[in-house]
Amino acid sequence: MKKDTSRRSFLKKATLGSAALTATPFIATASPYNQKIILEKSYDSYSFAANDQIQLALIGSGIQGIYDTTAALKVDGVKLVAACDLYDGRLDRAKELWGNDIFITRDYRKILERKDIDAVIIAAPDHWHKKITVDALKAGKHVYCEKPMVQKFEEGQEIIKAQETSGKVCQIGSQGMSSLGNEKAKQLYEDGAIGDIVMLDMQNNRYSAEGAWKYPIPPDANPDTIDFDAFLGKAPKTPFELKRFFNWRNYQDYGTGVAGDLFVHAFSTLNHVISSHGPNRAFSTGGIRFWNDGRDVPDVNISLYDFPKTETHSAFNAAFRVNFIAGGNSESSFKLTGTEGSMDIGSNSVKLTRSKLGMNPSGYSLIAHTEATQQKIKDAYSALDLETRTSDLNTGSTTWEAPGDYKGGHYDHFYNFFQAIRGKGKTIQGPTFGLRAAGAALLSNESYYKRQPVNWNPTSMKLI
Repeated sequence: MKKDTSRRSFLKKATLGSAALTATPFIATASPYNQKIILEKSYDSYSFAANDQIQLALIGSGIQGIYDTTAALKVDGVKLVAACDLYDGRLDRAKELWGNDIFITRDYRKILERKDIDAVIIAAPDHWHKKITVDALKAGKHVYCEKPMVQKFEEGQEIIKAQETSGKVCQIGSQGMSSLGNEKAKQLYEDGAIGDIVMLDMQNNRYSAEGAWKYPIPPDANPDTIDFDAFLGKAPKTPFELKRFFNWRNYQDYGTGVAGDLFVHAFSTLNHVISSHGPNRAFSTGGIRFWNDGRDVPDVNISLYDFPKTETHSAFNAAFRVNFIAGGNSESSFKLTGTEGSMDIGSNSVKLTRSKLGMNPSGYSLIAHTEATQQKIKDAYSALDLETRTSDLNTGSTTWEAPGDYKGGHYDHFYNFFQAIRGKGKTIQGPTFGLRAAGAALLSNESYYKRQPVNWNPTSMKLI
């Protein structure tokens, strides 16, 4: 993409009005900007016979596994036939949600042995992602693996190889990836709407125990109802502890902290919107500021990233901030800022703001000069015509929003996954994409625990 050409194209479209920017209808229009536009989404319609259903199994029937499966089953032609979890109470919940006829087991390998299962959702703890994903692909199953794709940098290449060898579809589950918001943001960026990117700001603030990953422990949880040894897997052996099982995100042995849970979403969106491979340097700081509950991952984290110049974007910086004790502020945001504007991106909306760049001196810098000198300076700048009428016209803000009946980015991500399985489309977050998003996020952990900046090759996906 040639940025200068794209920028001129965008400016030309903008002066013609918003209808040139999108084929969808718009409301509240008063000028090319300061308006709201309703996005549209269409889906292919099919009817499926009973023998043409995609037979789905869930591995890890916890919080995210239930949300994933609920979204997946809204797609036509999909049937859940099995569920796996290491806690009996979750298997009971699976039957409660999806029927007594589904097959349940504690052993995911029994899921992979079944010939009637076409695809699996893997929503196990992070330290199990690589092992189960590779085993599932080798067993001939299509895989939807929750983000982050890997817990360790070195695990990614094995998944990439297993997917290529198997020929099966493997999609990484960052649920906002296929959303209308991301789709529109990518179009606007490629049209040159914000010029050259200079900064990304991402923040996620929370102010609740639940938001800080302190999940309730059920009263029937005990060594008989939980296979704790299987949960540990490759992790260091430790005595039975309910907190580690139900609140595993709080421990390095099983999770990836705020970076793997939250930064990876932002990197997925960013890499998709601007067609980037990711950053090449990171520095992270933070600490456990409030939730002193035995966790060994920070509850407050600030990470800074450097992105190198590529064919699709300029060199720029990114700041990621997470605060799990945010003093009542539970806001989250994702803002791309460029040389000519900014975009606030969400799954269901994009707000584009374009402002006039002040090139002429104002009263602040003129005050040190005599009145006569001030006038001469003003006349000289005026002759340069640095602030044109065109730049005045193309300012303001436009918001694109999903319609009220939009099925959501989570649905869209599964819709794309199942379409790819049926040979009717492609995923946008395969294993290579997944490793680049996870790898960039994991740089934060690498820097945080080493207490120093770290370098990364975003193309080869290796630490330097």
